[in-house]
Amino acid sequence: MACVSQLARLLTSLDRTLKLPAYLPSKQENSSNSGMAVSARGLYFLTTLFLGSFFGSVFMLGPVLPLMLISPAWYRWLTDRIVATWLTLPVALLEVVFGVKVVITGDGFVPGERSVIIMNHRTRLDWMFLWCCLLRYSYLRLEKICLKAGLKAVPGFGWAMQVASFIFIHRRWEEDRTHMANMLQYFCRIREPLQLLLFPEGTDLTDNTRARSDVFAEKNGLPKYEYVLHPRTTGFTFIVNTLREGDNLDAVHDITVAYPKNIPQTERHLVLGLFPREIHFHVQRYPVSALPTGNEALQAWCQERWTEKEQPRATSRPGSSRGLRHRRALKPPCKTELRVTLIKVASLLYWTVFVALSFAALWLWASVRLYFLLVVAFFLAQQKLVGGVELMEMACYRYWMGGRHGDGGRSGVKEDVGNGMEKKKE
Repeated sequence: MACVSQLARLLTSLDRTLKLPAYLPSKQENSSNSGMAVSARGLYFLTTLFLGSFFGSVFMLGPVLPLMLISPAWYRWLTDRIVATWLTLPVALLEVVFGVKVVITGDGFVPGERSVIIMNHRTRLDWMFLWCCLLRYSYLRLEKICLKAGLKAVPGFGWAMQVASFIFIHRRWEEDRTHMANMLQYFCRIREPLQLLLFPEGTDLTDNTRARSDVFAEKNGLPKYEYVLHPRTTGFTFIVNTLREGDNLDAVHDITVAYPKNIPQTERHLVLGLFPREIHFHVQRYPVSALPTGNEALQAWCQERWTEKEQPRATSRPGSSRGLRHRRALKPPCKTELRVTLIKVASLLYWTVFVALSFAALWLWASVRLYFLLVVAFFLAQQKLVGGVELMEMACYRYWMGGRHGDGGRSGVKEDVGNGMEKKKE
């Protein structure tokens, strides 16, 4: 812990030497900062995450990839746990190195339960900040995220997301519907629990997106919102219905995230070292038995949740932290704060040593360099030819389960791979 404290002080002193601001006030979140220099804190944060994800994809996930050819279910079980080790790293950096405070109120989670998580999209980084909550109240290995398809092409981060079987969408419903159905049905068939994070708003809250939301509200006779955007409910209802039909859903968690001090709207704010001082999560749990069954009723239910987020009286309102500081979650976390602290410190130590050893191995041994090049070439080539590691995983599962054909599943493999190639051609 002493080394971590010294590192934090060093990064802060470097920023002061460069005369950079300690934070960006939320009212200036959309102002122009193109002339500002980068921050030592921000560079350290993003570089550490990138190197961890890049080398982790190659040296930790790479050796496990052949397992999908033998047992896709065991491959999913193992890779989920490997990816979860990296998900603790951003939490450790935010809380231990940069001193970000996390406040969690509301219902909490039932450890290990299968759920859909819906959350307001205050910034482009909400999905990462949520890991601070899930580390305490759930298991990071269970989380999957619906996110933009373009992110899967990012080296390191995108490769790990593919291996983790995150659901990538193109925001074209006819195309996304088929892919989403295949992914959700796959999770139901292998009986692997998941907690799927979905942002019904579709994008983060800015002046431009709020204006578009207002136009949508006017066209549909809905009230205008200030602190949230109107949710798009088609994907939400489809996901809930599919998981419910596949007997792979226990609850829906409605989470409101708020940043009472400093709002890092984009990745650029992190490069400038502009981290939130506090992150507040208000969790409301709805068991699947309490959810309506019809599509229209489920859509109305989702819209009601967003109306609640906008209400001034709501202590969880994204624009206010009133009352949150003195409230507690109704359910205790599944990990003690001591255990969480030990996990964070262990994560920092592990990933620091792991990255250093990765560089050393590449420098010392030609065989490691050859392996490194082969795995990197695989990740690049498979995305061009197939469309993603997650598609290969589903194809392997169809093969072993016989697919929908009578040829041992070989046509199922060709179908999945063919779909990936067709998408790339488009």
